Amino acid sequence: MTVKFTATSGPVNMVNMSDVAAKTALLQTHLRSLGHVLVAYSGGVDSAYLAWAAHQALGANMLAIIADSPSLARTQLADAIAFAREQAIPLEVVATSELNRPEYVRNDAQRCFFCKDELFTLMEELRVARGFDAISYGVNLDDQGDFRPGQKAATAHHVVAPLLDAGLSKEEIRALARGAGLRIWNKPASACLSSRIEPGRPVTREVLDVVEKGEDALRGLGFQQFRVRHHGEIVRIEIAREELERALDPAMAAEFTRIFKGLGFKFVTLDLEGFRSGSMNALLPAEDLFRQTG
Repeated sequence: MTVKFTATSGPVNMVNMSDVAAKTALLQTHLRSLGHVLVAYSGGVDSAYLAWAAHQALGANMLAIIADSPSLARTQLADAIAFAREQAIPLEVVATSELNRPEYVRNDAQRCFFCKDELFTLMEELRVARGFDAISYGVNLDDQGDFRPGQKAATAHHVVAPLLDAGLSKEEIRALARGAGLRIWNKPASACLSSRIEPGRPVTREVLDVVEKGEDALRGLGFQQFRVRHHGEIVRIEIAREELERALDPAMAAEFTRIFKGLGFKFVTLDLEGFRSGSMNALLPAEDLFRQTG
């Protein structure tokens, strides 16, 4: 059976439920074969569904690990903890220290590698200490066509990718989450706060705090899909195209100006192309996008 499926993060897509059923069976078989598993969990759709599926397959033989990182918005952390509690998924919150790594702070094209390297190093220590057999994370089939240095860190640490191995796409994962009655099925994608900072501008707690406060303010105004892009004295606000008309209202523009000048920006801009994931990558030199981490 093929059905139409709509998610807030994208257009209507066709999902073949017969294919999805076969992939789900493969996923469950794979998860059970792993034994005792740690799941890298962020609260996003992919990692949340993986944590839920691992708990269904393994029960107490799995543990979700979420990083209490300065680059994870407090609203996202709270929601991730709440979802795990709702589903009775075993969860442990650990503190990561990527801001102590100069190679992360310098914020070049490989920043995500060092973030994930920090997380997976910590999880490997936990795996050994607690007697777990494997570490898993929520990369999916669609992620293979994007620039994601964090996947190199996963490979270096021998982290397994059950969703990818089952051949599941993003929309199929959303469909499965929806079918399971998981409220996160249509949760908008949300990369870490560091991804909002222009390449080459150091990642600091102060800058992350400004970005987080700006996004909290936009959320408070009722916007659903957006990014606050930090360019030093300039803030570039991305709003989903379907919400742009409201954002372009003169009264709303004045409110943006009040909020973001209050956060220390000298110039407040609204990006007329609207929200698009990974737009900061356009500022990276092409050679950096393909440079291997040594």
